[in-house]
Amino acid sequence: MTKPSLEFWFEFASTYSYLSAMRLPEAAQAAGVDVRWRPFLLGPIFAVQGWDTSPFNIFAAKGRYMWRDMDRRAAQLGLSIQKPDPFPQNGLLAARVAQIALTRPEGVAFCQTVYRAQFEEGLDISDATVVAACAGAVGLPDDILPAAQDAANKLALRETTAEATRRGLFGAPSFLIEDELFWGDDRLEDALDWAAGHTA
Repeated sequence: MTKPSLEFWFEFASTYSYLSAMRLPEAAQAAGVDVRWRPFLLGPIFAVQGWDTSPFNIFAAKGRYMWRDMDRRAAQLGLSIQKPDPFPQNGLLAARVAQIALTRPEGVAFCQTVYRAQFEEGLDISDATVVAACAGAVGLPDDILPAAQDAANKLALRETTAEATRRGLFGAPSFLIEDELFWGDDRLEDALDWAAGHTA
């Protein structure tokens, strides 16, 4: 029997992706589900809807609710949360590095370290020195940032974001089991249950 699997689509600027990224490895292991981590960019997807920033900034009431909800959810999960300045952060470089990092054993730890830097420490993840420190903290090679800026890797991220659009993703975190979409941190367990129950 094929081991169940799902795709975890995440954007580094996404608050709820932070919550999912920090708890997904343990939850997936407990469910017996393999996870493919898929970094992508929400900016181009939002742009199609006429948005030039996060809907949490555009719709003030929604934004106030989200930050209060993040306080509650983070406390439940034993995490800390602070609002980065600016919000949303530019996660382009981090996503490019993550694409390479996730081909290595340190990849998931790198992603979690970037999330901690942003949402626990309030650091600017668009700053190359911050991303480099995150990479170094988990033992990634010193040349990973230059490699991430290679033309082929840049194109790969654009293609991944285009794939997200084709497959109907509109936000993050998103979980895909083939074409079955679950959206939002509060659907993580549902996605794992679906993956475990729909194994070929």
